[in-house]
Amino acid sequence: MATTPQFGTTAVFIYNTTNITAANTAADGTGTVTFLQTNTAGTAADWVAGTGGAFIDYIKIVPRGTNVATVMRAFSNSNATNATAANNELIDEVTCPASNVSQVAALVPVAISIKRWFPSGTKLFVTIGTAVAAGFSVTAYGSQM
Repeated sequence: MATTPQFGTTAVFIYNTTNITAANTAADGTGTVTFLQTNTAGTAADWVAGTGGAFIDYIKIVPRGTNVATVMRAFSNSNATNATAANNELIDEVTCPASNVSQVAALVPVAISIKRWFPSGTKLFVTIGTAVAAGFSVTAYGSQM
């Protein structure tokens, strides 16, 4: 156990670069998934926790328009194929309520509180249980250690 406080060295700001609309009924992280990515020098790539690991505070989910209700599941992955269920860990899941686009009322975001350290090499991804029309924007916030 560390005898001095540990603080993050670099902010983590990762997000989906493709719209999340496709259903995935597999609750083990296999199937259709969306890896959260970073955009370094204009090139999107899957985010991977650095040498000291990373602390992820929370994931924010914002509907992009009119959607039916669905569940969103957040997973960590050991930087290996997600097609093997043993490489994936379900972090948490949350209900994303039905949404209706409006020009007078904001679409309501949903958050998954993570507050957890992930070891070096970890990737994060999300899935939804029911296909939706408009999709979701997902952003995770934290810090590299």
